[in-house]
Amino acid sequence: MPRTSKTTPSASATHASGHLPPTHSEPCAVDVVDTGYLQTLMGYNARRAALSIIEVFLERLAPYGLKPVDFSVMSTICHNPGVTSRQLCNTLSLLPPNLVGLIQSLESRGLIERRPHPHDGRAVGLHATPKGLELMAQAEQTATELEAEKTAKLTPAQRKTLLSLLQKIYL
Repeated sequence: MPRTSKTTPSASATHASGHLPPTHSEPCAVDVVDTGYLQTLMGYNARRAALSIIEVFLERLAPYGLKPVDFSVMSTICHNPGVTSRQLCNTLSLLPPNLVGLIQSLESRGLIERRPHPHDGRAVGLHATPKGLELMAQAEQTATELEAEKTAKLTPAQRKTLLSLLQKIYL
């Protein structure tokens, strides 16, 4: 039989109002779910916002055969011709083994090509092919339209501020 203890909850486990809701010994029902405490957490809010965008992103980018990581890698390659795999990993926080298969897949689809690096004989630069550039022009336009829709409740200044604040967390 599990043991129960009657300890006082820590301050970090308190309700948004500063208190945990009372415990009940009998079954109860909830008409309105209280997420007040969760809404005070940066991670919770960032994740909820990201999920609302990513869900639609997956649908809209499916015709291009791009998942979010594929899109990020292709966009970075398109905007940085000659970028190396090491630079991609560092910039996008990817693990090298995960990038290897992705690069091979993009290359086999004819979206990118490898070329010798002009300054480092051991490195290889990644370049978008004309097919890759065309695909990404369309995919980036789709992503831009999606983000405009999903952030329509924000003013342009609020959108700019939100982007700046989010980047302060991870850059």
